[in-house]
Amino acid sequence: MPLQFELCPGRMIGADHPCFIIAEIGQNHQGDLAIAKKMIRMAKDCGADCAKFQKSELECKFNKKALERPYNSPHAWGKTYGEHKRHLEFTHDQYRELKKYAQEVGIYFTASGMDEMAVEFLHELGVPFFKVGSGDTNNFPYLKKTSEKGRPMVISSGMQSMETMRRVYNLVKSSNTNFCILQCTSAYPLLPEDVNLRIITEYQKLFPDIPIGYSGHETGTTITVAAVAMGAKVVERHVTLDKTWKGSDHQASLEPNEFVELVRSIRLVEKAMGSSVKRLLPCEVACHNKLGKSVVAKTRIPAGSVLTLNMLTVKVAEPRGFPPEEIFDLEGKTVKREIAEDESVTEEAIENYNTRTKC
Repeated sequence: MPLQFELCPGRMIGADHPCFIIAEIGQNHQGDLAIAKKMIRMAKDCGADCAKFQKSELECKFNKKALERPYNSPHAWGKTYGEHKRHLEFTHDQYRELKKYAQEVGIYFTASGMDEMAVEFLHELGVPFFKVGSGDTNNFPYLKKTSEKGRPMVISSGMQSMETMRRVYNLVKSSNTNFCILQCTSAYPLLPEDVNLRIITEYQKLFPDIPIGYSGHETGTTITVAAVAMGAKVVERHVTLDKTWKGSDHQASLEPNEFVELVRSIRLVEKAMGSSVKRLLPCEVACHNKLGKSVVAKTRIPAGSVLTLNMLTVKVAEPRGFPPEEIFDLEGKTVKREIAEDESVTEEAIENYNTRTKC
């Protein structure tokens, strides 16, 4: 059984607990605090467990030349990449306001710390868990410092090799047992042939003592629901209020009507996963009573006859007789009384018949 742990106060993940659903707002708020709050409310109304943002301390994440690089993308919010990122970056006070709003709404709040200074701030802010974006999963100094903070961690694995993920597992495990790994492919939007859901199964084999999840950038909801059916215990999807808005993530995001359908489908699939014990269920009794078959006499069987298979057949019959799966057990048994042609073969007609224990 995969490890279970408390990801957020009062919310366990792993084992048989419900899948934890993260609404990745990221920077789809367009740098507007009011839109960010509207998206937090949307995430709550759609049934998400957590609203997540992305926090950077830009001078720690980028060098000067990267920030000064001209940015001519149609998605640009400034003439340079630095201007673009500054437009989308909320201040510390704004993050405190967003966290307070999320508490009022009743949804967990966190952010991906996109550099070590951002992690320090989020730690001070008191987020329930750290999300490690794929771009920092092989940033081992960052990963080590973050794991040593003692908060639970959710680690995406986009752009990484399996060997790197083994090293990530060992590094984090040495100081923090409360973490999970998400299968992820870093492409926006993601084509189905690049999703590789089978890696979820491989992670479950390689890391059996931690929950495994899925972070998706594909269009639609079907693939994410399939990931849950394969055992993903945490899922993360980008959300937006409008896919036509400026910004490179919107196209790979889910609008409210899609996200609410995703949550509904995940909860439905979780119900359908049910039990691994195969048995006749109470809901099947009516069908079984109507259509369930019994062993009947193919021909008249005189009292004292030793049964052979050519004397028997299987039909829907009244009254109910031996179930079909016991027909081979009847071979060689002696009948105590005559059984008429087409009559059900019942226990009281068989000499010294010991009914097998049913499980």
